[in-house]
Amino acid sequence: MFRNWFFNLIYIILLAVFSPLLVYRALKQGKYRYGFKQKYFGRIPRRRNVLAKTGSADLPDTKVVWFHAVSVGEVNLLRPILKLIQESKTNWHCVVSTTSFTGMELALKLFGNELTVFYCPLDFSWAVDKAMQRLRPDLLVLVEQELWPNLISTAKQHKAKVAIINGRFGETGYKRYLWVRRFIAPMFRQIDIIAAQSETYAGWFHRLGASADSIRVIGSMKFDGAKSDRNNPETQRLKLLAGISDEDIVFLAGSTQSPEEAFAVECYENLKTDFPRLRLILVPRHPERFEEVAALLEARSVLWQRRSKLREVQEDNNADLSSSSDSGISSGILEGESSRKAVKPRILLVDTIGELGSWWGTASIAFVGGSMGQRGGQNMIEPAAYGAAVCFGPNTKNFRDIVDLILRDNAAQVVHDQHEMEQFVRRCLEKPDIAEQFGERAKKLVDRQLGATKRTLEMLEKIVESG
Repeated sequence: MFRNWFFNLIYIILLAVFSPLLVYRALKQGKYRYGFKQKYFGRIPRRRNVLAKTGSADLPDTKVVWFHAVSVGEVNLLRPILKLIQESKTNWHCVVSTTSFTGMELALKLFGNELTVFYCPLDFSWAVDKAMQRLRPDLLVLVEQELWPNLISTAKQHKAKVAIINGRFGETGYKRYLWVRRFIAPMFRQIDIIAAQSETYAGWFHRLGASADSIRVIGSMKFDGAKSDRNNPETQRLKLLAGISDEDIVFLAGSTQSPEEAFAVECYENLKTDFPRLRLILVPRHPERFEEVAALLEARSVLWQRRSKLREVQEDNNADLSSSSDSGISSGILEGESSRKAVKPRILLVDTIGELGSWWGTASIAFVGGSMGQRGGQNMIEPAAYGAAVCFGPNTKNFRDIVDLILRDNAAQVVHDQHEMEQFVRRCLEKPDIAEQFGERAKKLVDRQLGATKRTLEMLEKIVESG
């Protein structure tokens, strides 16, 4: 009990310190406005309502499994394992919680028709206790590095098993945990099972206090969740919507942060004359940056288009390409009626959520963002699975094991700045066989890593059925 209130005190202090920033983001960006009762008071759906949604009764063998995924990437990760559970475990009833607004949007889109989705309570003891009383889960499954002391200890107090799946750490996060190991080691000892992505992460979990008997090296579930067929219906729909022809060569910069979009635009501008079939697709990591990237494109006077407006333009073949307010297309460098009819946008800004996995399927050349700043990289498995020629920046510490595999197989290239990014893209355009070789090696690597989702489910089955 003392430990729970100790963490409460820390959270309250942090909340007080950062409250001006939180208020600003709530007002300016719309963050943190939703799910107030669920987050602060644990008013999540009750167990009986979860079962009623599926027309089930609370029988002795009924199991409620609570999956918690913090945001978009983790929510996407759950798709294959939840599909397996629905196909094979008829007495399991899964619920999904998330923390961010964008994560909630995607979770509702993916699972809302069949599963119960809600905001996870913040790690205050009263909130997580109320949540456990209402839901009474048999198993709490935390995705990757969602480690909350009060949530975990309260789950154990309510007789729920606790598991971590696809377990990993960012290098910076791990070092921070080491600083407070004395306080958090009891939390790690309460976790029943940890499915680590690699031997490295398994060792880190053990060093932080997890029992060696609780740790399994399973591999990364992200390999299983990645699509590999470019002819999948969603990619084909987006390709048609954007007017991408088979002759076009798409350079896609995805999950980007500043200044990566500017680098990609500069790269495209320098290459478009020599390679007129080149197209650029930009997918910023965070929705609040959509307008910032739009302003960047406007300032450069390039011809571009918003993904959110594509449907309107496709339905109206006579749409005036010069009207940014009506069609989502910037007039940019265009002047005169004849120019507007002759030139169409070759740059697309994807200002929607949850589509990146399908947009990667349009790319011949891919840059994976978050890797030229301090974020530590983003998931490079998806473009690799499609067989794109992949590059990323030097800061990929959050995906160190995956990057080690990819670079070992010469299945991608590290680019350190805009100049090297442009060199890589030019090389792929001038020598398509080199781009094809990068793609083939990447695709084969992903194929060799498949199976972690099935192994994870087998592990969860054992601890759920053990009672």
